[in-house]
Amino acid sequence: MRLINPKLFYPAILNGIILLSVGGCFSSSNSSNNTSIQPTTDQTSQPSSAQPEVEQVTVIEGLEHPWGMDWLPNGDILVTERPGRLRIVKNGELDPQPIQGVPEVFAVGQGGLLDVAVHPNFSENGYIYLTYASGTRGSNQTKIARATLKENRLQDLEVIFEVSPTKTGGQHFGSRLQWLNDGTLLASIGDGGNPPLKIDGELSRKQAQKLDSYLGKLIRINDDGSIPNDNPFVNQEEANPAIWSYGHRNIQGLAIDKQTGQIWSTEHGSRGGDELNKIVAGENYGWPVVTHSKEYTGGEISDQRSLPGMIDPLVVWTPAIAPSGLTVYDGDKFTQWKGDLLAGGLVAREVIRIDLNDAGEIVGQYPIKFEQRVRDVKQGRDGFIYVLTDDKNGQLIRLEPIIN
Repeated sequence: MRLINPKLFYPAILNGIILLSVGGCFSSSNSSNNTSIQPTTDQTSQPSSAQPEVEQVTVIEGLEHPWGMDWLPNGDILVTERPGRLRIVKNGELDPQPIQGVPEVFAVGQGGLLDVAVHPNFSENGYIYLTYASGTRGSNQTKIARATLKENRLQDLEVIFEVSPTKTGGQHFGSRLQWLNDGTLLASIGDGGNPPLKIDGELSRKQAQKLDSYLGKLIRINDDGSIPNDNPFVNQEEANPAIWSYGHRNIQGLAIDKQTGQIWSTEHGSRGGDELNKIVAGENYGWPVVTHSKEYTGGEISDQRSLPGMIDPLVVWTPAIAPSGLTVYDGDKFTQWKGDLLAGGLVAREVIRIDLNDAGEIVGQYPIKFEQRVRDVKQGRDGFIYVLTDDKNGQLIRLEPIIN
């Protein structure tokens, strides 16, 4: 365990372009020295002398590139490992035997076994949900599967949603899951990948603006995979009915404020231009027509930063943090953080506390540094904050306040 003094959380200096072979994107920074926009005012993420000191307690080590986690009602923690294993942590100990019955995954590049979500009524139905990459390098897609968990085995597994069209390569699978207050399920779907990847002769990323494609979208489904009848495009001809919002590059942070119902997301840009957004059903978030990103090779993706009919981000991080997990804190262990966002950053190796006032406006950003890439961040049932780090020897870390 390590004691972390937030007065020492100083942004690092950008000293080169770091290309990530796995993760949500390729990114150009290992720093939180970033620009935020709310919606047009520049800010820099800085430490706060008022932020409580935090202790990082290592709960588990030896996880191979963990990606997602969720809690069972009894307090056990399910953790996915990207190569294709589902693990369970019981009473603070990692079961040496992975859960059996996991579907075969496409574990190439950013693909593999990705998120896990426990059904809100698990005690009655035993359902868990998995997102994963499926297929081959020449034809692959994100799938959502549902199964019952019994005696360390998945049973009656069925695919309840699969993305179309299929794509090539090993990039941009999205795959974050989030239950909404009405019992429906949101899932993020990436745009298909970076140039030169193409679908039907044009760059894959252009799929994000096409309503007959699920790529570059947030989708909303019922718990059995059926389509809710109040989805925004359910009655629009030639639009895919599961679409909730569109114009996304690759969302890998997704959270809900259970008190207000507000949905938040963090999204990978290309070279810079990572975003924090408030999600509204039916809206267009611009990618790739509007973006603060640059091409990895240099030059503009678009010269437009804002357009009528498209939603502007609340925060833009340049250099990129490479967004990962996201949560809205509503626990009782960090009383000063209640209602704030906690956003993970792979390249930044940070969890950034995004301080929100009572009106939901951003008033500050405060990074907590980690030694490894941060893949997921969630509040546990005990009110503490849990962090998964992305590494061959990945860790599950619990954040606890140091009470003076």
